[in-house]
Amino acid sequence: MDSLNLTRRSVLLGLAALALAPAVTWAKPLPQVVDVWKDPNCGCCTDWVAHLKENGFQVRLFDSGNEAARRRLGMPAQLGSCHTALVAGYVLEGHVPAREIRRLLSEKPAVLGLAVPGMPVGSPGMDGPAYRGRRDAYSVLLVERDGKTRVFESYQQSGS
Repeated sequence: MDSLNLTRRSVLLGLAALALAPAVTWAKPLPQVVDVWKDPNCGCCTDWVAHLKENGFQVRLFDSGNEAARRRLGMPAQLGSCHTALVAGYVLEGHVPAREIRRLLSEKPAVLGLAVPGMPVGSPGMDGPAYRGRRDAYSVLLVERDGKTRVFESYQQSGS
């Protein structure tokens, strides 16, 4: 009788596991949270945040400026831009495209993060109608923990 109860229990546990399998298999991953420090009056920062949201990121805004956050997170000042962000332990400086953020999160290199120094026209957030389709060449830099950089991705110039 004990082996019959054990077999019954095993079958019931197996059926319960099968019933839950589709929920686990098909569960949609939670959006990645990006903390963003920016000036409350900066329009291009707001546009970059919109770019992140359009690409499935969840954003928490800190409208207190970004210089203190940049220093605290260890991003070198010479790589500075108008906003600083943190995602999954990586620092993002400036108008980094969502595509490169996803690549960073996928590859998981042991680095500080990514930076797009300055405010290049055509980068996400600097690509509004006022620029009439103009896109300046710029690079997304991979920033090592010691501050050294190398090109992670380059974007070419186009438009007028």
